[in-house]
Amino acid sequence: MNITLEQAEQIIAAAKSRSIAIDTKMNIAVVDAGANLVAFARMDGAWLGSLDISIKKAKTARYFDMNTGVIGELSQPGGALYNIEHSNNGLITFPGGVPVKDKDGNVIGAVGVSGSTVENDHDVAEAGVSAL
Repeated sequence: MNITLEQAEQIIAAAKSRSIAIDTKMNIAVVDAGANLVAFARMDGAWLGSLDISIKKAKTARYFDMNTGVIGELSQPGGALYNIEHSNNGLITFPGGVPVKDKDGNVIGAVGVSGSTVENDHDVAEAGVSAL
């Protein structure tokens, strides 16, 4: 099962709302179960360099079905996934990517957010996912 465009738009709307609430400007990407881009929003004034990062965060979260921050912890020197960020044409292994699950717990896509601190990125991504 895949995330629908309507669901992706709900995630983006909630993420934008949270971003405004914490006074940040974000790039927000939503991918489907195959890690294909479904929806994207770049808030006015959001960093151009974060566009690609948000998409890669979403893809990374979907490729491994876990938050990108968790992958980052596992990919530190000596960690079980050390150097994984060099696979799959480049991954992002810091917070801001979160898998999206349906009501039965199946992963149907992921959201990636970039444009502020990693803490804010993760907060905004979680707000988007919580909209479903």
